[in-house]
Order: sequence, then C-alpha cells, then structure tokens
Amino acid sequence: MIARYMFGAITARTGDEMSGPALLVAGLALTGSPVVASWLLAGLTASAAIGGPLLGVLLDRALRPGRMLAGCLLGYTGGLLVVLLGLGHVPDAALIGVAVLAGVLGPALTGGWTAQLPLLVPAGRLERASALDAISYNAAGLTGPAAVAGVAAAWDGRSAVVVSLALMVAAAPIAYRLPGRPERGVRTEGIRRELAAGFTAIGRNAPLRRATVTSMVSYAGVPMFVVGAPLLGGVLAGGAAYGALLLAVTAGGALATNALLARRRSTSPSPDTILVCATLLLGAALALAAVAPHLAAARPGPFTGAFGVAVLAAALAGVAEGPQLTALLSVRHREAPAERRSQIFTTGASLKITSFAAGSAVAGPLVGHDVGTALLVGAALQLAAVGGYALLSRTSRPSGPPTGAENRGGQARERWAATRSRGAQRALQ
Repeated sequence: MIARYMFGAITARTGDEMSGPALLVAGLALTGSPVVASWLLAGLTASAAIGGPLLGVLLDRALRPGRMLAGCLLGYTGGLLVVLLGLGHVPDAALIGVAVLAGVLGPALTGGWTAQLPLLVPAGRLERASALDAISYNAAGLTGPAAVAGVAAAWDGRSAVVVSLALMVAAAPIAYRLPGRPERGVRTEGIRRELAAGFTAIGRNAPLRRATVTSMVSYAGVPMFVVGAPLLGGVLAGGAAYGALLLAVTAGGALATNALLARRRSTSPSPDTILVCATLLLGAALALAAVAPHLAAARPGPFTGAFGVAVLAAALAGVAEGPQLTALLSVRHREAPAERRSQIFTTGASLKITSFAAGSAVAGPLVGHDVGTALLVGAALQLAAVGGYALLSRTSRPSGPPTGAENRGGQARERWAATRSRGAQRALQ
C-alpha cells in the first residue's frame, strides 16, 4: 500500500511542480505579456492560503477522504485545462479568476495526501513513512521544473501544461483507492467553528505551534536563494542556466538525505531536535552562498573557486531542507489530533506557501540590489526561525491543567516515545 501511495504522491506532486512554471511559460507564449503570465501563477498559488484550512475540514469529515482527494485532483486539472484552452481567446481577467478557483484545491496535492499516511501504516512505521513521503516532495521538486524545461524546449509551453495535467489525472485513481477511516458519528459543528478549532489546535499545542512558526519564518528566507540562484549562475559561471544547476544540486541533496533518513534507526534524535539543527544548517548554507559573489569579485572569471563555494552551499542547503521537511511532517503526525489531522496538514501547507510568497515578493528587489545581501537576509531569517523556536519553548510551559487537545498531544508523544524505545531495543538485540 505504501508503494502505491508513494507512486501516486510523486506523480501528483510532480504534475503540481510542473503546473506553475508550465503555466508561466504557456501564458507568456500565448499572450505575449509577462504581466498576465505572472498574474496567472500568482492566482494559482495565492488562493491556496484560503483553500488549505477549508479543504482540511472537509477531508477530516469524510469517511473516504481518498475519494475527495481524487475529486480535488480532477478539479485542479480541470481548472488548469480551462485556463490553457482560454489563453488568447478569453479575457485575461476571467482566466486569472479560474486560476484562483483552481488554486483553492492545490493543498490536496501536498498536505491532503500526507494527512492520509496514518490510515496506511501502523504507528510504529509512521516515522519512516514520513521520511519516504518527504522524498516525494523532493523528487517532485527536482523533476518538475526540469521536465517543464525539457518539454517546452522539445515542443512548447502548452505541451508542458498538458504533461503536468496528465500526471495529475494519472494519480487520481490511486487517491480514490486510499483507505477510509472507521465510521463515526456525524459532526454537528459548523464549518466555521471547525476552522477555528483547527487553528486553535495548532495554537494551543506547544510542539505544533513551535514547528509551524519555525517552518513559516524559515520558508520566508528560502526564496532569497531560489530567486538569487539565476543571478549567482550569471555572476559566478557566466550564465543564468547555471543557477538552475544550483537549484538542482539543492533538490538532489534533499532527496539523497531523506533517502538516508528513511533507512535510519529509531535511536536518532527527535524530530524537534532535527528541525532546529536543520534550520541552523540552512542558515549556514545561505551565509556561505553569500560569500561566493565577494570571492568572484576578488578573482573574476567563470568557474573559479567562487562557483565551487556556491555549489557546496547549494548541497548543504539540500542536506538541511530534506531533514527539515521530514521533521516537520513527523511533528505534525505525532501531535495532530486524529479528528483534525487533515486540517492541520493542509493549514500548515497553506501557511508555508503564504510565507514563501511573501519572501518571494521581498526577494526580487533585494536580489536586484545585491544578491549577497539577499542571501544574508535569508540566513538571518533562519536564525530568526530558531530564535522563535527557542522563545516559544520558554513561553509554552503550561501554568494549569492541560486542555483536551494538549492532553491528546501528550498521549501522542508518549506513544511516539514508546515506539522509538521499542525500535531502540530491537536495534540492540
């Protein structure tokens, strides 16, 4: 079952990773306007902040959440197909509106899939399954943009969109067959109250709150490297295409590290510790990348030692990003109440997307001014993320009896610790 899940997750997420860049390329080619193309992409991603929490509530209510995921996949691809067919024939504002509506379903491809893992694997295998699930994100992030570039070069941007849609449609039957949850009583709470309860569950659970804030602040700094990579490639190696190489090194490093994490023993550090250490390493990687332009200024010319420093920094960033994502998913699995699991995962995904969008808006002007400064800002945000984790750790000590959600979180941590202890005992036998 986990193998089928992984195939579906990688297929769907690769299609998702392709859809944004492919829509950007197709929009530019068919309308001739970079403004329209960028607004289509912005509409597709920005609405995920709204769709995530609502989609999570509906998935938590569903006895067969896989069927709802399949419907979301088909709805998402249907919206993109309407945009593709309408480019150059339908008013741009109408197509942007369709992209916004399709983007509401986007979190189904990220947090919506991940939230179903506990229905597939027992608690003792959930930590390893989380590492495998994180690999699907890394594999999609590595394959998706490269596939867009290859298909667009061989044919055109329209074909790249078609390939991304085909991948997501192919994943729909797998999502449809995901196992359901045991029948339970009908929920009487209104959707608005359930939305509030989901945010409250994150806010009142100390480990969830720390992990969510840490990931949001950290992810706001990641665009400093993503946006700055093409300029780094131009400055250090004489071509912006080498910036794509740096991003590929990062994605490859994350993929390889998570593959190792999936094979690790349960005696390794807790997900909370890994989250903090990985964020610190990501900050060090961005700071190292910021040094490369200064080295290039001292020794001009393509492929000097400065480019090697940038490649090393990109590799370290991947080694950090892989475990950071795995640890974040593990904390959510461990802490999320079963009745709010999908909502917490989709809400968390929406918050990260929003943070990335905010960071991207700032990264453009900063990179245009000075790429080294932008990278240092990204490194500073990683330190701020760790500082926020430490601050929330100090202020999260309860002063009274635990609430119901906190008590369930404590019980989950005890079960998680017991599972890890049993794994350690097996390793010593």
